[in-house]
Amino acid sequence: MANKLMDPIGRLMGLRYKSHPWHGVDIGDKAPELLIAFVEMVSTDTVKYEVDKETGYLRIDRPQKYSNVVPALYGFIPQTFSGEEVAKYCMKQTGRKDIKGDGDPIDICILTEKEIVHGDILVRARPIGGFRMLDGNESDDKIIAVLNNDAVYGGYKNISDCPELVIDRLKHYFLTYKDLPGKERDVEITHTFGIQEAHEIIRLSQIDYHHRFDSLETALANV
Repeated sequence: MANKLMDPIGRLMGLRYKSHPWHGVDIGDKAPELLIAFVEMVSTDTVKYEVDKETGYLRIDRPQKYSNVVPALYGFIPQTFSGEEVAKYCMKQTGRKDIKGDGDPIDICILTEKEIVHGDILVRARPIGGFRMLDGNESDDKIIAVLNNDAVYGGYKNISDCPELVIDRLKHYFLTYKDLPGKERDVEITHTFGIQEAHEIIRLSQIDYHHRFDSLETALANV
């Protein structure tokens, strides 16, 4: 009897309470080829928005110091985690030996010709590549995707289809958006990669996510 009651109760809880965008959103059974991403920021935002990891609500991280704005939709891929597997792959690709995951979900930039005016939304996106960014000794990969069925970008199949200027703008943003006068940051982009590497990073980050959070889920279920 108890099991028969659980499904209706679970559905009711889903209606009454907002799912956490990192832990409560399924990225879809076609991932990594086609997935659901959570958008935190759009290209008109002049402050840095970020999901609060404890509550799942969008919060202001900081005002942008300069006039540069992110030239795409920017957010993360739910139920991913930059941990041990992602770090090992990064070390393999770069030849470095001291890399660790940054402990966050995998970042994603989504190209679209549509004017989307606010974040805190879910979108369906197709990864086409990305670039490998290192923040100190932490892996901070940026996946580049296109909005599914977008009129302009929807036909892009791989990063090579994307104009170099678009990639350069994204790189410039991520290399400069945390800059502070008088302070130097140890941030670098080692290279741009194509769709196969993007898919592999997403797969490995899903493994890292399950390693990190499955035991917690089991513990909570037994409370």
